[in-house]
Parts: sequence; structure tokens; C-alpha cells
Amino acid sequence: MAIAAANDDGALVRGRHQVGATELTVCTDGSFLLDGGAMFGVVPKTLWQRRMPADENNYVLLGTNCVVVRTGGAVVLIETGVGNKQSAKMRGIFQNKELLPVSLRAAGVELDAVTHVVNTHLHFDHCGWNTTLHEDGSVTPTFRNARHFAAAGELASGRLQRDRDRVSYLGPNYDPVIANGQMTVMDVGGAGAFTPDDVRLRAVNANGDLLPPVRVQTSAEIVPGVWVEVLPGHTPDVLGVHVESGGEHACFVSDLIPTSRHLEPTWVMGYDLDPLRCIEERKRFLGRAIAQDWLVLFPHDHQVPAARLMWDEKGKAAIKKEE
Repeated sequence: MAIAAANDDGALVRGRHQVGATELTVCTDGSFLLDGGAMFGVVPKTLWQRRMPADENNYVLLGTNCVVVRTGGAVVLIETGVGNKQSAKMRGIFQNKELLPVSLRAAGVELDAVTHVVNTHLHFDHCGWNTTLHEDGSVTPTFRNARHFAAAGELASGRLQRDRDRVSYLGPNYDPVIANGQMTVMDVGGAGAFTPDDVRLRAVNANGDLLPPVRVQTSAEIVPGVWVEVLPGHTPDVLGVHVESGGEHACFVSDLIPTSRHLEPTWVMGYDLDPLRCIEERKRFLGRAIAQDWLVLFPHDHQVPAARLMWDEKGKAAIKKEE
């Protein structure tokens, strides 16, 4: 058995946490495999494999952690995993599991009960279950009663279809949500000067029809106690999602720090578009998270989806042992 596959315990609910009066539940779309070198960039394999063993094909096991936030009557879902629209070839490569709907039900969450969906960015492994591929070939929104949120700059990046990252931006993951009027794009503080009719956001769907304008929101708030912050580096507009209640604080850090094995600021991914910015943002984030004892939620750590952090004896960020 490959090393990467050996560590997948298959649990649908990866963790439950209480942040003040707010309940957080980590669900999963299942594990998947990626190249270890890509996950650790220029870091030599002799170093990173001590923390994350690779199989004979150099693949490492990753998670697709999606977080349900129950607060004030709202059911907020952060991320929607890889989904069920990958081709047979891609499923063979990634070995993704397509488990989020059954994982949510295992956590007591029906799809139609989700009120808000937040995609920290629009790469396929973070927004795949925004929509569902049906046997007849149609693709429809999965969470029919939910408002969806993503960064305006992320949608604009996806529209560019650049050689560097177009494989990550797949319109069927988000265009049906836009067509259905469920998408709000966030331009926090108006920094990008986006408007609903902005040419940077417009596109046609698979049938060649122009998609309707999207709502643009300049506020960072999703619902009271849940808000977003731009944490650039992986992409220019990737969002972190903060949850605050009763003086306690959690943050879904997204791909700024994809796993607990990436706490060293310089251990950035080959996928990161701006590695130098990523390093600086990691330092800034870790300083706040440790000083204020945040619960940090990682998007791709299948074994450690959430942890509080500390400075170790060498002054490096490390997981705090639970007492």
C-alpha cells in the first residue's frame, strides 16, 4: 500500500470545535493526492518528507477540509471541496473522493439548510461542490438556498484564463451560481473598484449566453461574527475567514498555510503565485494568531485540520499541545 493512502482514516467529520457560542464542524470532501514537490516548492525533499511522507510516485495525502459555522441561525459553509465534475483522467490522478454531501449529512447538515457559502478562492479544490454534475450532463447549484461569496479579484483572475493557472479556474464550478443570482463578490473596502457590470467579471456560459451581473459587496462581513480578510500570496485575492464569539477567535487560513506542515514561513508551495508576499503574510498572520491564541483551521491537512499555535524553544511556530 502506498504511504500516501495509508494515512487516510476515512472519517467524514474531521473535527468539532466551540468558539464562544459558535459551533464549528470540519467536514471533508475526502482526501486527494498531489505532488509533494509542488506542495513544498524549493524546499528539498530530504527536509519536507520528514513531516509529510510521500508515496513511490512522490504524492502526498491532502485533505479537503470544509468548515460548517453555525451561528445566530445561519449555517455558513466555508469551502466546498473538489466536487464531482473532474474528468475520469483527473480523478485517476488526484484520487479525490467526492464526499462532501454525505459528510455534511453525517454532521447533521442538509444541503438546503446551508444559508451562506464562502469560497476563499476559486481554485477547483475549494469550490467544486458549489455545483453538482448530474447524470444527464447538466450542472446546477448544490446549495439552492445559500448566498455564495468569493473575492471579486478571484473571479476576475478566473476570467483571464492565464497559462499559469487556468487549469485551476473552472467556470462550471461557479458560473451556474452566478447565472442563478446566488453569487456576491467581495471587494473589501472597495480596493479593486469593482462594479456589477465590470468587464473584468463578465463572461458567457457554456451555451454562449452572457451571464448576469454579480452583486458587489465592499463590507468584509458574511454574517455577524463571521468576516473575511484578504491574505495574498497564494493568489492576490485569497480570503481568510475569521469567526469571533464570546471573546474567542478562529480563522480558516486557506492556502496561505495549507497544512500544519507549512508553518515555517519560507516553506511555500510551487502553486503560490507570489511566494515572497506569501512569506510576509504568513509571518504577519502567525504573529497575530499566536499572540491572540486563535484556533487556526487548515484547508488541506487531513490529519490536523485545526490547532492552536505557539512559539517553540527555537522561536518557530508550532502546534500547541492540548492540555
